[in-house]
Amino acid sequence: MQDWSHARRMERKTIGCVPTMGAFHRGHLSLIEASASDCDETIVTIFVNPLQFSPTEDFRQYPRNEESDLKLARENGATAAYCPTVDAMYYPDRSVYVIEDTLKEVLCGKSRPTHFAGVTTVVAKLFNACLPDRAYFGRKDYQQLLIIRRMVRDLDFPLEIVDCPIIREPDGLAMSSRNMYLGDKERQDALSLKQALDAARTAFDKGERNARAIENIARSVIEKAETARIDYIECRDAGNLSEVIDIDRPVVLALAVSIGSTRLIDNIILNPGKEG
Repeated sequence: MQDWSHARRMERKTIGCVPTMGAFHRGHLSLIEASASDCDETIVTIFVNPLQFSPTEDFRQYPRNEESDLKLARENGATAAYCPTVDAMYYPDRSVYVIEDTLKEVLCGKSRPTHFAGVTTVVAKLFNACLPDRAYFGRKDYQQLLIIRRMVRDLDFPLEIVDCPIIREPDGLAMSSRNMYLGDKERQDALSLKQALDAARTAFDKGERNARAIENIARSVIEKAETARIDYIECRDAGNLSEVIDIDRPVVLALAVSIGSTRLIDNIILNPGKEG
C-alpha cells in the first residue's frame, strides 16, 4: 500500500482515504464520492478492527461483505482498496497504542472505555499505510471525528480531515451497518432517535437555551419506545465536548440508545449563531 501511494505521490497526484469497516451503505458511498470529487486517487480501506470491540460486543457477528463492498467502492470512484488481515495489521507482541486522553472520557467513552484507543491506533496505522492528503469521515460518529482530528493535530500527521454530512434513510434513521440487526418492531422504535433530535431542535428554534431542558425533551421522546434503552443524551460543546449548561455557542446534541440489543448513535448541531 505504501509503495502504491509513494508512486502516486511521485506523479504529483492527491490521495484521499476513506477508512471503513465494510458492510457499505449509502453513508459510506457518500464519503467515497466526496473523496473522488476532491482527489486524483481515492483509497478505501476495509478492516473490521478487533481493538475497538469490547469482549461483549459484536466483533465476530459484525457484517462482512468484502466482494460487494469492493464493487460498490469501484462504482463510486475508488481507485484503490486496502483490505489487510488482522495478522497483517497487528503483531502478536504489539505493545504500542495511540491514546487520546481527554475527548474520549465522555459520551461513548464512558460505556466503551477501550473503544477509542482501538480507533486511534488503527486509524494512525491506516494513515501510515495509505499516506493520504485527505481522509473522509462522517459526522454521525461525531466524537470519533473530533478525536481523530485531535490525533492528527497533536501528532502532526500531514493530512486534512474532511467531515461529511450524516446520510439518512427516507424515514430519518441515520444509516448504519448495524441497522440490519433490527427486527420490525425495533426498526420502528429506532425512529425515536431522529424524532427526539427533531423535538429538541424545535424547542431550540423556539428559544430554549438550557442544555438540560433540551436533553430532557429528547429523552421524553425516546422513553416512549418500548425496546429503547438510553445510554446517554447529552449537549456538549461542539468543539471540545466540554460540559454545557446554557447554549450560548455551538453544541452537539449527541445520543446513544440500544434498540433491543443493537446500539445506535445519532446527533445534531445546535448553533445559536445560526438559527434553524
